[in-house]
Amino acid sequence: MENVWLASALWLGLALLASIISIRIAMSVALVEIIVGTIAGNLVGLEITSWVNFLAGFGAILLTFLAGTEIDRSVIRNHLGASIGIGVVSFLAPYLGVLAYAHYIAGWAWPQAQIAGISLSTTSVAVVYAVMIETGFNKTELGKIILAACFVTDLGTVLALGIVFANFDLWLALFAAVTAVALYLLPRFAPWFFLRVGYRVSEPETKFISLVLLSLGGLASVAGSEAVLPAYLVGMALAPAFLSDPELPHRMRIIAFTILTPFYFLKAGSLVDLNSVITSAGLILIFLAIKMATKFVGILPLTRLFRFEAKEGMYTTLLMSTGLTFGTISALFGLTNKIIDQQQYTILVTAVIGSAVIPTLIAQAWFQPTKRPIEGAVPNISKPESEHA
Repeated sequence: MENVWLASALWLGLALLASIISIRIAMSVALVEIIVGTIAGNLVGLEITSWVNFLAGFGAILLTFLAGTEIDRSVIRNHLGASIGIGVVSFLAPYLGVLAYAHYIAGWAWPQAQIAGISLSTTSVAVVYAVMIETGFNKTELGKIILAACFVTDLGTVLALGIVFANFDLWLALFAAVTAVALYLLPRFAPWFFLRVGYRVSEPETKFISLVLLSLGGLASVAGSEAVLPAYLVGMALAPAFLSDPELPHRMRIIAFTILTPFYFLKAGSLVDLNSVITSAGLILIFLAIKMATKFVGILPLTRLFRFEAKEGMYTTLLMSTGLTFGTISALFGLTNKIIDQQQYTILVTAVIGSAVIPTLIAQAWFQPTKRPIEGAVPNISKPESEHA
């Protein structure tokens, strides 16, 4: 479709349809958008243009940043063992399990097996954060622990991808140095800047944050890394400023969930080729089963060790079994760099999307625990979010 206005109307129409369906069936809109994108991509052939890639990529960056801002350092300090323990096991168990099966049983070459293990080791920040916001668990201690564990898991994924496949050159060193300086200066400069220019119709705060995220993301791309990595770290660095001013993240969530993240989730679904899925269904199911089984074997006993209630433990395990953002990024990295082929990419992306949908549906339908807000936390104030609680 060459008409950009009709093309954008189609994408936003699908996003609106997904929103209406999610409200009617009380399901996370992120998951519905993935499903709608898969159906539309195979029926009408959604065209992935450069502007769609930009909006989808910016949506992933902004969503990852917002997830980072939800990480409460006091909760991490109080539950350091749970956050780090669950996060490390959540990465390591499926990485080793999928890696071993892909190489020794499926017969994939070692670099291809490494891409498979990394792609399926993740926990989806995008899906988990979207679910946290819609259900209100982002304001609970359990939600903060899950988000912190997500960070540890995906940090392991990014480090593995970087260590195994990164080009160790001056660009990577420059990216690391600039990111370190930004993480040091932002918590000191941003609150002062927000105080001076905040609460204006022109939204200088949002523009400043977007400038930082896009600049670091661009430098990350030049260095052969991924733009979502500095976004997550910047979110963590600015978490105290955002926690002290809940109106700012609320305004940014409106921007992200209205116009940006629908493109990311719809695009993720549209990349699934149903013909390839049918021919490789057995291997897709095996990869998905290995990911979920290793996550359960590793995480569920830890929730008992850290004295989670039964529903909380199962809910945590299921959400930590999800995958999307870093999983699809890792698979796309492998395809772009010719480490894996199109068939292997479809297998991995479909398994990743399956892990975004199935565990989340089960968690929300049968294991959602009672919310216990942190004392003094500000409740969600947007009506659509509270309707999913």
